[in-house]
Amino acid sequence: MEFIRKIVEHKYFSAFIIILIIINWIVLWLATSKEFSVKFSDFLYLFDIIIISAFTLEAVLKIITYKKNYFKDWWNLFDFTIVVISLLPISWPFQILRVLRLLRIIAFIPQMKKIVWALIKVIPWIISVTALLGLIFYIFAIVTTNFYWEKFPEWFWTIWNSFYTLFQIMTLESWSMWIVRPIMEVYPNSWFIFITFVLIATFIMINLVIWIVVEAMWEMNKQEELEIIWKIEDTGEVTKNDIIRLEKQIEELKKIILKGR
Repeated sequence: MEFIRKIVEHKYFSAFIIILIIINWIVLWLATSKEFSVKFSDFLYLFDIIIISAFTLEAVLKIITYKKNYFKDWWNLFDFTIVVISLLPISWPFQILRVLRLLRIIAFIPQMKKIVWALIKVIPWIISVTALLGLIFYIFAIVTTNFYWEKFPEWFWTIWNSFYTLFQIMTLESWSMWIVRPIMEVYPNSWFIFITFVLIATFIMINLVIWIVVEAMWEMNKQEELEIIWKIEDTGEVTKNDIIRLEKQIEELKKIILKGR
């Protein structure tokens, strides 16, 4: 058991898994080429078996080493889920789920893990912002549908058409030259509606999401700093206690020596 633990916790073991993930990235990229996938189909099949076997062996070794504690770590659960998906005899349309193996690289890069945890922590806030953004979309979709459906049915025939058009405007993709300017030729004052929407939906709401994520990451860094300080202080207390204990022992030795004289 101790031998397996040394293997699992060795730095070269993690490095080996990272190398496999990177090779998997490259092979999957090459497999998108139709010529390569046809010419080297046997190689791709064999490589897939090797990768699945390696990841399965890694999970088994970690479970043997950490037992129940293995499933207490979210990243281990994430890895285990990917391994299980890879082992399932699923049909072709769902085999694309095996691409999730590439996400395993996140567990080995601390900076990526921080970003993911920050995103997970702010999910309630992002849901609230998304709901607010949906409300803004709904209001502007009703307005633009009522105002512009007759002259521009390709963009505003139904509320769903308006939703998609507003989404394109929010992404700032050709919104001015190909959408707003043609509308302004018919409705000169329409610029006010679209500029207001861009200011609210794009510049305010998107930046609000970015601020929420950055704030969460700052809180995580602050928490880590506090934990380090607490550890240092705890270590300091232990050291002080050791010094006091040593001083008492020295005093006792002095007394014994003086009595001996």
